[in-house]
Amino acid sequence: MEAIRIRTHQAISGMIVAADIYSYDDQLIIKKGSKLDDRMITKLRFFNVHGLFVYKNDPSDEDQREETYIAALRNTPEFKNFNLKYNEFIEKVKDIFDKMLTGDSKVDIEGILTDIGLILKEGRNGVHILEMLHGIRDYDDLTYVHSLNVSLICNIFAGWLKMSNEETKIITLAGLFHDIGKLLIPQEILTKAGKLTAKEYEEAKLHTIKGYHVLKDLNLDVRIKHSALLHHERCDGSGYPNGLTGEEIENYSKIVAIADVYDAMTCNRRYRKAICPFDVVERFEHDGFLKFDSGYLMVFLEKIIHSYLHNSVRLSDGREGEVIMINKRALSRPVIRCGDIHIDLSKEKDLTIDSIL
Repeated sequence: MEAIRIRTHQAISGMIVAADIYSYDDQLIIKKGSKLDDRMITKLRFFNVHGLFVYKNDPSDEDQREETYIAALRNTPEFKNFNLKYNEFIEKVKDIFDKMLTGDSKVDIEGILTDIGLILKEGRNGVHILEMLHGIRDYDDLTYVHSLNVSLICNIFAGWLKMSNEETKIITLAGLFHDIGKLLIPQEILTKAGKLTAKEYEEAKLHTIKGYHVLKDLNLDVRIKHSALLHHERCDGSGYPNGLTGEEIENYSKIVAIADVYDAMTCNRRYRKAICPFDVVERFEHDGFLKFDSGYLMVFLEKIIHSYLHNSVRLSDGREGEVIMINKRALSRPVIRCGDIHIDLSKEKDLTIDSIL
């Protein structure tokens, strides 16, 4: 079979991997010959794998493009209003970033916060906003879209953390500006399909330092500037640019880091059905509590999962049921009631939640 190289956002459940996929630290993530599923695709995003080789298949396979949950969401008046305001503000974000990159120090902070507030008003609650973000179509200018998404996620996260109004404004702006340095990285590196070379990876990592230098002389709270610099630091010391650990990392940067990775795992929606939130949470549970601040991460994951209590779900064996209890020690594996049977997924390791109904 012919192998082709694709970007990660083009990966579809059912594709066959044509070459071993490694993380930047040479950890084998997915073996050659594996059949991709939503969990594997989520894993690729978690490890920031930009592209992969797959065997060429029939792109007309509609089963691989099923989007019933998101399609229904896109038809709601709430989503249509959300999408309209989102699109309008993306154009403003491009203009704002361009001016900042050219040294324009006159940033209309209040105008930015007002526009973000108008977008957020279209959602019933934080999780509803996250769901509507899943329904936003793909864009070519991924840095701008990702920046706005992280800003919205940070604002929601701030509410869950019961932050003050002033703190919420700061973390919302920190999310918006955290990746501005990527606009100073060569596009051929950011959009490369396949593993970056060591030199390319080192160049990509410079976006944190470049972003800080764009912001450092602007009239912005220092925590916004630090978030651009430190959002890739990890509590176990495995991050960059300085390999900081635990308390060495500023708290706002820790919050932005979680929002940044969450969006990276759930973005690029055109070519796949909606990612099940339980898959995202499982990935964080597996790798996240050493790398991210456990206090912040637990709040984030619990809020997402508890919102699906009493929702209908489909299991990996095809059975459908209701989420009736959350396992705090295994948030991604709740108790499901299927008719008269109660299934504790924390004990049934071979079963998973395939989708939200």
